[in-house]
Amino acid sequence: MPKVVFTHAVKDVDLWMSKHAERVDLFAEWGSNVVGYAIADGSNMVALTIDVNDMDAMEQSLGTAEMDKEKEAHGVTGPIAMFVAPE
Repeated sequence: MPKVVFTHAVKDVDLWMSKHAERVDLFAEWGSNVVGYAIADGSNMVALTIDVNDMDAMEQSLGTAEMDKEKEAHGVTGPIAMFVAPE
């Protein structure tokens, strides 16, 4: 199962961190072990790691209107970088 890392900026790190349980539910169909990280320098950059069990489902969900709505609610600002670690 590959591990995927997303990095991006957010409007408010505390708000983004408080939404962790919602992200776990949102990604549950295709991923597990969701962990959020705030950058140590106190800026507005965050990262998220997910163990992905269905890459196709993940890729499909990333482009949906539902995902766009969730990103807005969580204060996500672009661009979003995605890194994939091999299995």
